[in-house]
Amino acid sequence: MEDLTKVLFNLVEPMVDEPNSVSIKQMPSLDENEVLLYVYAKSDDIARLIGRQGSMATALRKMMAVASMVNDYRISIKFESY
Repeated sequence: MEDLTKVLFNLVEPMVDEPNSVSIKQMPSLDENEVLLYVYAKSDDIARLIGRQGSMATALRKMMAVASMVNDYRISIKFESY
């Protein structure tokens, strides 16, 4: 599952202004087949990652869903700013 965090980080890193401020953490979920990933970055970068009307966030979620099909997991991605 650590690979999923690396895949998401590799997708997110080129999209932000400050790649050093981006961190991705995996949190426990009640469902054993779900992987819950939190993306932490600065406020401006989070706005860029979510995009207009959530279009960029939707695209990231779809790409991660494809990456997680190998292990038959369901991915949930949350965006948080600090």
